[in-house]
Amino acid sequence: MKLVVFGLTVSSSWGNGHATLWRGLIRALSRHGWQVVFFERDVPYYAGARDLHALKQGELVLYPAWAQVRDLAARHLADADAAMVTSFCPDGLEATDLLLDAPRPLHVFYDLDTPVTLERLEQGQPLSYIGPRGLADFDLVLSYTGGGALDALRDRLGARIAVPLYGHVDPDVHCPAAPRPDFAGDLSYIGTYAPDRQAALESLLVEPARRRPDLRFVIAGAQYPDDFPWAGNIYFLRHLAPADHPGFYASSRLTLNVTRGSMARMGWCPSGRLFEAAACGTPVLSDAWPGLEEFFAPGREILLARGTDDALAALDLSEAELRRIGAAARERVLDEHSSTRRAAELEELLASARPAPARPIAMEA
Repeated sequence: MKLVVFGLTVSSSWGNGHATLWRGLIRALSRHGWQVVFFERDVPYYAGARDLHALKQGELVLYPAWAQVRDLAARHLADADAAMVTSFCPDGLEATDLLLDAPRPLHVFYDLDTPVTLERLEQGQPLSYIGPRGLADFDLVLSYTGGGALDALRDRLGARIAVPLYGHVDPDVHCPAAPRPDFAGDLSYIGTYAPDRQAALESLLVEPARRRPDLRFVIAGAQYPDDFPWAGNIYFLRHLAPADHPGFYASSRLTLNVTRGSMARMGWCPSGRLFEAAACGTPVLSDAWPGLEEFFAPGREILLARGTDDALAALDLSEAELRRIGAAARERVLDEHSSTRRAAELEELLASARPAPARPIAMEA
């Protein structure tokens, strides 16, 4: 079986959540016998922080401009079983036209940024990766976000079949690791800077750091501005390679998840960081949003914080209680949120969306 993907990036995890998800899914699909060909425009900001140069379980096609790769893409589509365009693909419109003209593969769109897509649509902003016909011509539309977002994809963008394919984690990559002194902290956070996360980040990490100067806090991520309200006990890493994530999580008593504003308002949109940290056995402190309880049981598998006092209370929990929560979350992730589980779900969705072969008409004798 062959899947062709036109996506944002799989080669660089810098400043995006797409790459790590695709790496885990491609590895899992390859174990199921799939060949995955991933087309990615070679842009400077990802090239400068590239942490994957080839897909051992597939083929990575880096290209400078669409015109230079169009013919190759058409050849791959000719023998593909399924083909997919994703949100924020730089050449999403051109790839969509080529994909929809290919008769053999199932035509799929995967929105890994559904809340952003719908928010831009609501505000009348253009979508560079969805054309004027919306999603009506695709056989299947996958969404990183469930809940009401699926209705909006159908009602606002014309998707015929819209179903969730949530985030996940590869437990062979994210698993318990030895702590590292250079990552040590009482509360850690991984995330690219985003203005709509700032208020929650200040409430759940910056203000606790100010109130507890005896504790150590660590932030890892890209694009933080010079005027970020740092405190003396907050330590910063500009980029953390995926290979360092397990050691980073293992080096803190507790790690923080802060959800983008549009994702939190829409709900049913779990960050990949939730699954990664849980797979490493690190207890997670998260902001609250609708649908979170479908992925982790609050109080038993995850800690929720609505403000600074909740964050401080979590930091005061005993080591035994934090270990219990981390172990319960890891068990849930391995059972329900692994890349292998998502690959199996994707296979089932592709199979169910493919039209059944026409039955031969019986001829009368």
